[in-house]
Amino acid sequence: MSQEAVIQQGPGHLASMAHEGESIIKVVDMHKWYGEFHVLKGLNLDVRTGERIVICGPSGSGKSTFIRCINRLEEHQQGQIIVDGVELTDDLRNIELIRREVGMVFQHFNLFPHLTVLENCCLAPIWVRKTPRKEAEEAAMKYLERVKIPEQAKKYPGQLSGGQQQRVAIARSLCMNPKIMLFDEPTSALDPEMIKEVLDVMIELAASGMTMLCVTHEMGFAKTVADRVIFMDRGEIVEQGVPQEFFNNPQEPRTQQFLQQILNH
Repeated sequence: MSQEAVIQQGPGHLASMAHEGESIIKVVDMHKWYGEFHVLKGLNLDVRTGERIVICGPSGSGKSTFIRCINRLEEHQQGQIIVDGVELTDDLRNIELIRREVGMVFQHFNLFPHLTVLENCCLAPIWVRKTPRKEAEEAAMKYLERVKIPEQAKKYPGQLSGGQQQRVAIARSLCMNPKIMLFDEPTSALDPEMIKEVLDVMIELAASGMTMLCVTHEMGFAKTVADRVIFMDRGEIVEQGVPQEFFNNPQEPRTQQFLQQILNH
């Protein structure tokens, strides 16, 4: 089906385009440069609907840049990124179409400080999806219950702990009813005692069948949740595999060195 046909049929059409086990994200020979610096080098990835992927690697390996390219927060210069049958190009209609279906949770919570928790969660559904306010608020409360903080709905972000703010950020993404969730080191800005409460929410989300790509150093989470672990270094995918194989029998010297450092830390 052509991109034009997808656009004409509108965002609701995306819901029917990928089925369990089919490819929902396809990255083909993707490259990115920052000026002269070749930050991503020939990446290939096929993600099935409902698959949970953890991306790990040393700082500066290109992990965050990679997942930010999947909803066009970063622009790739070569190769293809196809999300739910729609290729990400300079076409703003396609970018908008994809962003409606792809939720993203960042390292820093990016909540609006002048809006309550409930208002933060309702903003995008009301403005982007044109959801009536009452319906948006009901959905927001449902997702705040899901992340176990419905009692914080009337508070402002500054009144919450870091872990609570990150759970609000997850609920806010879920309010758009995305088909894919991207997590960019969602626990790295949190105090150690708050990490578990956020990971617990992510584990529950994974169990519900959500397609997830998560950049994280939380190897326990990777072992618990991931269908596949990807190791990146110097802008390349060095190795990937199911968690048991990846952790117990890494093949590449760079992977072995990374795991030795991070697991013995």
